Amino acid sequence: MKRTSKKNKPFWERAYQGHAYWLGKKKLGKVTLLIAHNLDPRGKYRWEAAGRAGFSDALDKAKSAVELAVAAADKQLDLFK
Repeated sequence: MKRTSKKNKPFWERAYQGHAYWLGKKKLGKVTLLIAHNLDPRGKYRWEAAGRAGFSDALDKAKSAVELAVAAADKQLDLFK
């Protein structure tokens, strides 16, 4: 008999003017739509995750940046522990 592990996987949830990346009840990151995105030259979306932030023109690129930042923070050793 094969044993399967029930490891929680992070998932995206639609939020007001953006999306949030959750693992259970812990928010890992978020992507928000900029209000004046046509005036801001940096991009249409702002993403924040694992102490990092950035801007992107496409939603899928912003989501992948959040996922990459979370994955990198998970693999990096903590300096003070």
